[in-house]
Amino acid sequence: MAVPVDMSRRPDVLLRRRTPEGHQVSAWWMIGAFVGVSLAVVGLLNFFPGGY
Repeated sequence: MAVPVDMSRRPDVLLRRRTPEGHQVSAWWMIGAFVGVSLAVVGLLNFFPGGY
């Protein structure tokens, strides 16, 4: 008897969520991720002195 392999439960997949077929991520998540990463980079760059 063959055991079906659930691809979302593979050991090399950590944070995968099962979504319905045809589901698309909202564009607001991508915009929020861009803003968050940009703010984090600017915040980290403020720790390094860079004058002329």
